[in-house]
Amino acid sequence: MTDRIREILSWYRSENPGVLTNLSRLLNHGRLGGTGHMIILPVDQGFEHGPGRSFAPNPPAYDPLYHFQFAIDAGLNAYASLLGFLEAGAAEFAGQVPLILKLNSHDLLHPEQDPLGAQTASVRDALQLGCVAVGYTIYPGTAERRLQYEQLRELVEEAKAAGLVVVVWAYPRGGGLSKDGETALDVTAYAAHIAAQLGAHIIKIKLPTAHIELEENRKVYEEQHIPRATLTERVRHVVQSAFNGRRIVIFSGGAKTDDASILDEVRAIRAGGGFGSIIGRNSFQRERTAALSLLDQIIRIYKGETP
Repeated sequence: MTDRIREILSWYRSENPGVLTNLSRLLNHGRLGGTGHMIILPVDQGFEHGPGRSFAPNPPAYDPLYHFQFAIDAGLNAYASLLGFLEAGAAEFAGQVPLILKLNSHDLLHPEQDPLGAQTASVRDALQLGCVAVGYTIYPGTAERRLQYEQLRELVEEAKAAGLVVVVWAYPRGGGLSKDGETALDVTAYAAHIAAQLGAHIIKIKLPTAHIELEENRKVYEEQHIPRATLTERVRHVVQSAFNGRRIVIFSGGAKTDDASILDEVRAIRAGGGFGSIIGRNSFQRERTAALSLLDQIIRIYKGETP
């Protein structure tokens, strides 16, 4: 085990040996194993956005087995998905890639200003599938956020007792926020902090913009001269907000975009002290060879092999 992994694990000393073992598995698997950086493949978009929007750009991705093999071939740290997709391939690919079971989901079949996900899987499901971790999405800023926080707290307690790592998707939403406010620096940092306070071991958030949403926050950011002009500065502030960097914060790849933009974002994440990326649509919506090439470049950036 590298000194960097020992350092990261030391931040979670209140956890039981099972949690620490599974966190170690995540951090030591794949081509980034031992570096303290990670890349996770998340495939929950079929439920979240619909199968056509998600998989039609690369039809082989309709097959759940495609994603297991892709994560393995790319040398990623883990593969995260929903109950159905993991059930379809967990036995065939047992032990070949760490699995994360997403415990809640949200669809787009009814308009919602304040989204509320449904719990679609359990900690018991995760254990039966051999997962190392569970995932859960919260929407800070929504009218029903209290219910989400309370449900998450119960799931965190159950997961940790079973020795599972907890990954929290923290996505600010709701009628109280503007569209720009969903990725505003102050709101994103706030969401990361909330996830850490609720017991997350790993926090997934969107890349923050320089926008400040809340007026009371704007005063503080300006008085304290908190840097936010560059993406690197904004990543550094969000990581600082998650217990001064003592919680693993990884950043969403977002909607499909061009290679150059993604690579620039990865450079900023690494320079700002971010721990890595969770890249779904920018992986499985590309043709397989092109996707593997892109991920190879991202891995080499995180390893410091290329600028």
